[in-house]
Amino acid sequence: MRVVRVGVVIASTLFFAADARAVDPFEIQVYDGTADAVGEAGLELHLNDWATGHRDAVAPVLPLHGQFHATLEPSLGVMPFWELGAYLQTALRDDGSFDYAGAKLRSKFVTPPHWDAHWRLGLNLELSLLPQTYDHDRWGSEVRPIVAWASYDWLFVVNPIFDQALAGRDASAGPSFEPAAKVSRRWGPLAMGLEYYASFGPLSAPLPWRSQEHYVYETVDLLSVDEFELNVGIGEGLTPASAGIVAKVIVGYAIETRPERAASKVSKGMP
Repeated sequence: MRVVRVGVVIASTLFFAADARAVDPFEIQVYDGTADAVGEAGLELHLNDWATGHRDAVAPVLPLHGQFHATLEPSLGVMPFWELGAYLQTALRDDGSFDYAGAKLRSKFVTPPHWDAHWRLGLNLELSLLPQTYDHDRWGSEVRPIVAWASYDWLFVVNPIFDQALAGRDASAGPSFEPAAKVSRRWGPLAMGLEYYASFGPLSAPLPWRSQEHYVYETVDLLSVDEFELNVGIGEGLTPASAGIVAKVIVGYAIETRPERAASKVSKGMP
């Protein structure tokens, strides 16, 4: 009987590890503590390809293998320290089907421009509602603290993210820890660097290493075009639970420009 109980525990652990909340496969971005200027609107397009993603998933969630994601992110600067934004997610599946993949609303608070010559602090709050085929819990939330240090040449950012399911079986497990970080250095019109994303599982019961997700991305940011953002990266999974190789592109543009933008703008990659 003891052997049977041990076997049940091990099997349950492996099952729930495979079904645990994971790194966000739609928004692969580190927040650097900047925000749209007051009255300025922004628009970003997030594209990423999970060509080598997992072929298996716990129903009703679809396997990640072969999915191509396109997410539209509009944003608006409300106050010097406050930006509102939203996400509209879509997915092109491996079988050629095109899906609506959910929506998110966010409210980002940051230290105002010129608060400090190098440090930027912030907090992003997010609410999401996704189809069960992309998140079995459907309702979710995110609390994302932002700590950044920037000079003309260097950028260091840490986002210790806490993800909380608001429905489904994961809601009672408490928040999951999903940190992200970035370091980059300017080289002329470009910044080259590394981005890191991970999912450790619930804070109350972290997953074993092989069941955690860890990714490192080599990235390039274009810094030389005013009001335009371009981030390109290739990511590699570091654990068995990670989904292999991932390609991502973020294209952004500031739709409306006002005089205060020139005075308060801090480049999304570097000041």
